[in-house]
Amino acid sequence: MSAHESYVTSYLKKSALVLSACGLTLAGIAPAAAAADKKDDKPPASMSDVGGARLAKAGTQVELGAGAPVLPKDLTAKSWIVSDAESGEVLASHNAHWKLPPASTLKMLFADTVLPRFPKTTTHKVVPSDLAGMGAGSSLVGIKEGFTYTVHDLWLGVFLKSGNDAVHVLSAMNDGVPETVKDMQAHADELQAHDTHVVSPDGYDMPGQTSSAYDLTLFARSGLQKADFREYAATARAKFPMKQKKGRTTERFEIQNTNRLLTGDYGISPYKGIAGVKNGNTTNAGATFTGVAQRGDKKLLVTVMNPSSRESFAVYKEAARLLDWGFEADGKVSPVGHLVLAKTAAAPSGSAAPKGDAGPAKPNAHAAVTSTSGSSGVGIALAITGGSLVVLAAAVFVVRKKWPAQKRS
Repeated sequence: MSAHESYVTSYLKKSALVLSACGLTLAGIAPAAAAADKKDDKPPASMSDVGGARLAKAGTQVELGAGAPVLPKDLTAKSWIVSDAESGEVLASHNAHWKLPPASTLKMLFADTVLPRFPKTTTHKVVPSDLAGMGAGSSLVGIKEGFTYTVHDLWLGVFLKSGNDAVHVLSAMNDGVPETVKDMQAHADELQAHDTHVVSPDGYDMPGQTSSAYDLTLFARSGLQKADFREYAATARAKFPMKQKKGRTTERFEIQNTNRLLTGDYGISPYKGIAGVKNGNTTNAGATFTGVAQRGDKKLLVTVMNPSSRESFAVYKEAARLLDWGFEADGKVSPVGHLVLAKTAAAPSGSAAPKGDAGPAKPNAHAAVTSTSGSSGVGIALAITGGSLVVLAAAVFVVRKKWPAQKRS
């Protein structure tokens, strides 16, 4: 048995014992259907009208034109939304503003808030207090006390393995979890994501923690304006520190993105044109997912929350069906709403001053790029080859056009 195999086997055995004692499954995830079995769950009759009056209504909202395909029939999610990533037009939605537990899709807001604050080459030695307060059964990338990690390593742990341990270390660098929660809430408010109430930075189930399909889409759209965010969200596999000597990594093991539309899995293939963004799954939230994909010049965002279907990988399959529909419906439907701009649309989103031990950030090293014409930022352009994403570096993304300004709500 190799050193890597021995490490992984030992790690999984220890995790399984701890979680078994707590009555939890590995990574603290119960099957999505367990949370969806509550048949009496109903959306509010009226919800937020941010983005348009149609989005405040319960049920499915779509305006089909001549030749438009009908929506897929096998959609069981409590809430979903399909939108144009660049124009911000909402092509169709279902209970878009229903406040629901977000699970790890909330990490998109965490990344959009905190990622600009620390250059990726910054290093941090993990101390016990960095990992304090993590919920039982949290998903982990395998952070070790006493190890020194680069910020780049930590973000790989957040995006690929949804590591709550990586989130807590980055939060510690950002003056602690309470301060990070405040920062995330302030950024959500700035983005006009008013369905979102942040309690934990990692999306772990907490009383009162909510978001919505609409808000999660806003987080993804804002984050995707940052080159580093795009790179991490699109990375399928990477190497993560396994052994160190005197603070220097001597051996690494491979981690794989848990986004099955990006990497595929048994019974599901990678989605043609997919380029991220984030998945989640907890007992209260069920399965959640926000994805971005491109075909030709069209770039779509989709968010799906808590499908009740018992088919394997239901959240991904329903997201794929909605993306298929969205690409086919291009130019054949009238929008039912729009993704609003941040309150200070002319300023870079999430470009706060560096904090903690990172030192001064390099100007514009991580901030969203803004145009001189006063638009909201750069368009999302995704490099697709042979029907699958080529993940090499941030350079695979090419800025092609600006996002037009939109009405505010």
